[in-house]
Amino acid sequence: MKSGSPNSGSADAGSALGDGNVRGRLLRPADAEYADETQGFQAAYRHRPDLIVRAAGADDVAAAVGHAAAHRMPVAVQATGHGLTSPQHGGMLISTRRMSEVRVDPGARTAWIGAGVRWGRVVEQAARYGLAPLSGSGPGVGAVSYTLNGGVGLLAREFGYAADHVRVVEIVTADARVRHVTADRDPELFWALRGGGGGLGVVTGMEIGLMPVERFHGGQLIYDGGSAGEVLEAWREWTATAPERLTSSLTLMRYPDLPVLPGHLRGRHVVQIQLVLDGGEAEGERLVAPLRAAGPRISETLRTMPYGEGASVYNEPDQPHPYQGANVLLGERLPDRAALDSVVELTGPSAPAMTVLNLRHMGGALSREPAVPNAVGGRDAGWLMTVLSVPDAVEGPEGSEGSEGSEGEASGPSAPAGPRELRLHHQRVFGEVAPWTVGTNLNFRYGRSAGAAPHAARAAYPAEARRRLAELKASLDPLNLFRFQQGRLEDAEPEARQGA
Repeated sequence: MKSGSPNSGSADAGSALGDGNVRGRLLRPADAEYADETQGFQAAYRHRPDLIVRAAGADDVAAAVGHAAAHRMPVAVQATGHGLTSPQHGGMLISTRRMSEVRVDPGARTAWIGAGVRWGRVVEQAARYGLAPLSGSGPGVGAVSYTLNGGVGLLAREFGYAADHVRVVEIVTADARVRHVTADRDPELFWALRGGGGGLGVVTGMEIGLMPVERFHGGQLIYDGGSAGEVLEAWREWTATAPERLTSSLTLMRYPDLPVLPGHLRGRHVVQIQLVLDGGEAEGERLVAPLRAAGPRISETLRTMPYGEGASVYNEPDQPHPYQGANVLLGERLPDRAALDSVVELTGPSAPAMTVLNLRHMGGALSREPAVPNAVGGRDAGWLMTVLSVPDAVEGPEGSEGSEGSEGEASGPSAPAGPRELRLHHQRVFGEVAPWTVGTNLNFRYGRSAGAAPHAARAAYPAEARRRLAELKASLDPLNLFRFQQGRLEDAEPEARQGA
């Protein structure tokens, strides 16, 4: 393995790590490329490891894990940094962003994806054969980490979780073994990796199923925020008869007053309904008619489009920025009107910082176990509620707040809000829907507000699933090397915390 700069101390680490067959590179804090390698999409937090391994393949990862185990170094893994919830100080960071192989088998309707692959590449490659992966709303998100956490995609109600369609997982466990895990070879680990959130090793690639979808009808209906109550009620009634081929959500937010935005949206509080129908324009127009009757619209973007243009449905930012947020899964019925009105008020223009409230319609195939069961929890949920805010200050290296990384003035009338203030605010929001809360979803945990909801990470799984995950964790990673991943020990059962 190539070392970093001569004065960085990386050469000693390199000789300890390898036999000369490893292709990646090591970085220490003094190396010029260190800062860039630690940066992820989530700009509120950043890993600060003692050693970075820029892995080029599974063998690199195995060498790195072997070294970490021998020296009892905790290990974090990062591809894109979208889901960074537990920043690392010290230890080793394995960067997988260069493991970007995508191989599509059109006959089998599968794709092999490397650990660093982003959904946009998978979508592009699959589209050549009239196929589509169960990707989410952002093409820049890492496909593997998204799937390990379950994966709620654009057509989730029709096809279920992305984890439901995984065929093979390649993983390096704490014993530095490269394992190819399938339902037949290792059924318990195969169960856990599909929806268990990580923490059992470093997944270096997986084979996933692809869907026979080339085009869909979808986009946004945008209303003024003043009609939020009426639009939300109309959407609630509309979803009761929506077919499974239709996946939708409702978002309330205030757009920042920025010149890059269209004039009719700049600085405006709006309600947006996003929908994706696996069907054509005629069916889409018929289904959407009741929503058009809910009130006057500022604009709409509904059209029939190639699956590759799916990012336009949510039109999310594609540049790194700080964000803070969490989610709760709600039962079969949405909370009553009074509770929802309180949530809308708390997350509206008077919120302490720019805040986005999203409600996703679940159910359909998401509620059914796949043919080979997996660890995905919350299948009894009818709704997913996410709250995301942009802090006006970010936390320092040891969790203290500072002004570096601020994105300008506060969005609301109150003083600038940092992560601690936003955590408290999010707790208040989730408290309004506590009687309807049945769990949480790993895919929509944003930064350290991940624990703000009344039901934090342990609520992602029922008790029996937590027990199985904890026992497997204790068996595969007794030193708790992989403690920074979403499925880390503090979210599992206490008896599994040996060696932490």
